[in-house]
Amino acid sequence: MNREQAERLTKDALDQLAVELEGGRSKRLTDYLETMARFPDYSFRNVLLIASQRPDATRVAGFHAWRKLRRFVKKGERGIAIIAPIVGRKDVAEDESGIRGFRVVHVFDVASTDGEPLPALAKIAGDPGEATVRLKRLVTSRGIELRYVEDLAGALGRSHGGKIEIVCGLSPAQEFEVLAHELGHEILHRRDTEEVVPPRDVRELEAEAVAYSVATGIGLEAKASSLDYIGLFQGSKELLLASLDRIQHTAAEILRDIHSQPCDVVPAEELAA
Repeated sequence: MNREQAERLTKDALDQLAVELEGGRSKRLTDYLETMARFPDYSFRNVLLIASQRPDATRVAGFHAWRKLRRFVKKGERGIAIIAPIVGRKDVAEDESGIRGFRVVHVFDVASTDGEPLPALAKIAGDPGEATVRLKRLVTSRGIELRYVEDLAGALGRSHGGKIEIVCGLSPAQEFEVLAHELGHEILHRRDTEEVVPPRDVRELEAEAVAYSVATGIGLEAKASSLDYIGLFQGSKELLLASLDRIQHTAAEILRDIHSQPCDVVPAEELAA
């Protein structure tokens, strides 16, 4: 597959997503959010490409990356085409990021390889455990005040002006998802950014999509929000893609921080806080 074909596949996937959302169906977007959670280091465009070519992919890497893990691509396996940047040299015209273009590269799902077993990834199921502690650390490291309160007039959480409030007494899974939702608001929708803030309903859907992707990414059996994600489509595929890009970047940032924190022994009082 060449670059033009990859770009066409991305456009077709986005077109189909827009058609389904406009028609009141959001399962495809939910599937994309789950794929996004599995591949937090990939842009949403590459998530579209992975999901379009191999929706059952769980872990992907390039040919040589698999060899470093002592796994080898099986003979006859077809790669998954994604778009990768071309990093320029100092004497070549390029943008400020050092990128002077893009090209198609191929990655392979772990099911397309043989070799030494990979380390098992932690599965959390219904209790986030230490992941909640790590999420709280991320909140406070950003200078955001976190408070637990008895009542929020029916809401489970609220964020405003660098403060997050969470209702006391939530289940561990619910507490994690609500905290991820409110942190998503703080990262996405703080008023001190130059970006135009989306309408309130879109802000809620973006934060909910971030929470869903983050919860799925740590292994929680997350459920799609009752809000649904249909409202993310406002008649413009460009705005939809921009919204999905924001969701992907925010969820990936949170997941990377959660996974990068050391697996130390957490005091029981911190887990219960």
